[in-house]
Amino acid sequence: MAAKTISLQFKGYRRDKNRDGIPDESGIYLVYTCTYNPEPDTVTLHRLIYIGESAEVGKRIRNHPLRPTWQKYLGQGEELCYSFALVANPDRERGEAALIFYKKPPVNEEYKDSFPYDQTTMKCTGMCEFIPASFTVERTE
Repeated sequence: MAAKTISLQFKGYRRDKNRDGIPDESGIYLVYTCTYNPEPDTVTLHRLIYIGESAEVGKRIRNHPLRPTWQKYLGQGEELCYSFALVANPDRERGEAALIFYKKPPVNEEYKDSFPYDQTTMKCTGMCEFIPASFTVERTE
């Protein structure tokens, strides 16, 4: 494997009640806690709690087995909120691993302490609060 740059354009932020609008396509998704602001119809993001990848992002979010765990991170008046970037494999798995290794979200377990890929530079734009626009991670194993 060689060094690689992966560019992701994140779309969102979808409140939990609007998760059905997330496409069933290959990508990486971010799970946040947020508060909805009716005026001016925005959200205030509080914390990035999980990063995932799937061949069908929308379906995965709607049926995720960790949903009860995500909900334990919600404070008073908060709800879950999602952002996603469409990307095909193998970049999808490598990008997810790089994001988890760099950010270490509390609900993720795999990749928090090790990164099994060669040097990977991530370029992230769009709706990806708490994720830097660019960062690089190195193989640890």
